[in-house]
Amino acid sequence: MTTAVTGNDLADTLRKRFPDAVVAEDEGAVWVMPAAIRDVCEYLRGDASHDYALLNAITGVDYVDHFEMVYQMTSIARNASTVVKTKVYGREAPRLPSVISVWKGADLQEREIFDLLGVAFEGHPNLKRLLTWEGFEGHPLRRDYLEPPLPYSWPQGG
Repeated sequence: MTTAVTGNDLADTLRKRFPDAVVAEDEGAVWVMPAAIRDVCEYLRGDASHDYALLNAITGVDYVDHFEMVYQMTSIARNASTVVKTKVYGREAPRLPSVISVWKGADLQEREIFDLLGVAFEGHPNLKRLLTWEGFEGHPLRRDYLEPPLPYSWPQGG
């Protein structure tokens, strides 16, 4: 069974290497400063005591006041997994360092997040729309994509 490395345990380790990078932690994840995400991921992949060689997924979530990026990774050699998150503020031009130099598998995932949420990944070699066409207006997974929101009422049960 894969061991889940808690955010609390990972935060303790990361603070030693990146004293200003860790913002918060809980059992499920550790949050790092957006500017530090590439360096933190590079360390977690390259350091033999971590060896997170597999990027399972990058997910973006729109919380209206910020976007949260969720990096799920696994160390096959250690049979361990963990989650690193970061918050990106600003709706006009949210930006975050790309981790494609750490994991080639981040390529399409970052492009999908760029296309659907509008978060740009600095340093990505081919950052362009993936699921919508060039010229498509907006980012369809943003909460404010349809202005005003479509009216919806819950069905009356009975």
